[in-house]
Amino acid sequence: MDIRPIRTEEDHRAALAEIDALWNAPEGSEEAAKLDLLVTLVSNYEAKMWPVDGPDWDPVDVLHYAIDELGHTQSELANLIGSRSRASEILSRRRALTVAMVHKISEAWKLPAELLVRPYPLRREASAEAS
Repeated sequence: MDIRPIRTEEDHRAALAEIDALWNAPEGSEEAAKLDLLVTLVSNYEAKMWPVDGPDWDPVDVLHYAIDELGHTQSELANLIGSRSRASEILSRRRALTVAMVHKISEAWKLPAELLVRPYPLRREASAEAS
């Protein structure tokens, strides 16, 4: 069993891929033991990288981080949530994420849902600001 600490995003992605491969390992098997260890390592890494208790975390910031640093794209986000315009509205804070969107993004991008469900301010439309 070759398990190493997770120190980089590359290590993180590799560990997540291995977790996916081991997900249905029979209980009590060596594969299940490896799965348990990998889940613990990934949880520790994610807690350091994305502390849920941090006051500065905002779901839109998390999405921008995933796009800028984790190799995801706005087109990928659009495919997950239904359209390019919706993805653009979310990233520019003109539309809020829905529970269904949070679930899809969290599952597909392996992001903790807790980071995507926090309330955040939306931008007011220009017409509303002029009133």
